[in-house]
Amino acid sequence: MLVDDIGDVTITNDGATILRMLEVEHPAAKVLVELAELQDREVGDGTTSVVIIAAELLKRANELVRNKIHPTSIISGYRLAMREACKYVEEKLSVKVDRLGKDSLINCAKTSMSSKLITTDGNFFANLVVEAVQAVKTTNSKGEVKYPIKRLFFVLQSINILKAHGKSAKESYLLNGYALNTGRAAQGMPTRVTPARIACLDFNLQKTKMQMGVQVLVSDPRELEKIRERESDITKERIQKVLKAGANVVFTTKGIDDMSLKYFVEAGAIAVRRVRKEDLRHVAKATGATMVTTFADMEGEETFDPSFLGHASEVVEERISDDEIILVKGTKNTSAVSIILRGANDFMLDEIERSLHDALCIVKRTLESNTVVAGGGAVEAALSVYLENLATTLGSREQLAIAEFAESLLIIPKVLAVNAAKDATDLVAQLRAYHNKAQTNADKQHLSSMGLDLTKGVIRNNLEHGVIEPAMSKVKIIQFATEAAITIVRIDDMIKLDKEESGQEE
Repeated sequence: MLVDDIGDVTITNDGATILRMLEVEHPAAKVLVELAELQDREVGDGTTSVVIIAAELLKRANELVRNKIHPTSIISGYRLAMREACKYVEEKLSVKVDRLGKDSLINCAKTSMSSKLITTDGNFFANLVVEAVQAVKTTNSKGEVKYPIKRLFFVLQSINILKAHGKSAKESYLLNGYALNTGRAAQGMPTRVTPARIACLDFNLQKTKMQMGVQVLVSDPRELEKIRERESDITKERIQKVLKAGANVVFTTKGIDDMSLKYFVEAGAIAVRRVRKEDLRHVAKATGATMVTTFADMEGEETFDPSFLGHASEVVEERISDDEIILVKGTKNTSAVSIILRGANDFMLDEIERSLHDALCIVKRTLESNTVVAGGGAVEAALSVYLENLATTLGSREQLAIAEFAESLLIIPKVLAVNAAKDATDLVAQLRAYHNKAQTNADKQHLSSMGLDLTKGVIRNNLEHGVIEPAMSKVKIIQFATEAAITIVRIDDMIKLDKEESGQEE
């Protein structure tokens, strides 16, 4: 539970969220916070793992430096271990999704949610997530299949998550269409428009007022009325231009005043004001509309071209709990879906949203990379045994760093066992024994997927029991954690300017 300086409460176990909300002063700790954010951006899950491994690598590197091992030797050892580990995951531990069937996606989502608050409803939400991701599948010009889920470097997402109070979490559902958390601007407007021609505007549709400082000298009071009328007419002409272009749905990020609403009601169009800019971008992308910031063209004339309009099969207003929402269905360019979350309170809804975000990203990564590995500490234990054996074959100083790297990876199964109130020492020892057999006996290779079963506190084959994660997630965790540790190990001295002293000198 995090309480910030103004008293806002956040209840979460998402590593990236916790670290983002901490006001970290120490420069080395800032590196770890950025590391978690990078993992969140690149993969979407595994933020806690990456920080735990990086911290363990640093702790062991510190021990080595104290024992007079030069940081350069540690760095080259860590680099070598990282390369070998990633190669081993990709070549020996990863399994193609096709071999495991459709359930593998649901299992990936369930594994991602197993540590979250919604783990009891894991089955329900995993199905919801997989359905949502498969609904927004797109194929680009090169024939590559893409799943536009995350706002990754301006690639906009096609899955919108809306939160509504009331009912239980299990009554959340998937809606076909992009949902906007706002209603019609006036009651006289229709609740459904088919087919929809959508205008996306990023400016005011209110009565134009003259700028501050403009003075008008009038000798006849009737002239004043003409000025007022002209102000109203300018907005009326603008609205007529949009309606003449064929628009029957208008979304704007700014306001629409009551005078202007009258024209939309008369034309039988839906107008929606104060739409979030991000939502408007998503709608524009999905329907093929252009976001218009001004009516002025190159010559300074005010025009609105019909090509600016987006197309959807229908736009409809629906009611969810106490709120109205606008649904854009059957979008032209990319299909869009919305997940409507139900829950008891804001804390619960926010945490479910974060958990779903992680699960959505994991399913997307699984579909795009098409390879998975066993979860529950299986990969870390296998790598630990492999790297330890590798270290003994080297005759250089890097041997020590690689051996420490191998030990560091065991922190993941240890933490998992401790969190499940099981005997970590015993379980990790058994786990290593299994993986040692898998790597030394050719006929025991099936044991390479052995991981922890935290409910019963035993070792089992996690690949068969559906505890799986995308292979790409594990590779990124190892790469990012190693790079972050190396960045800090490289540092010899820290020079800090004291604020008070610098003030006196000035």
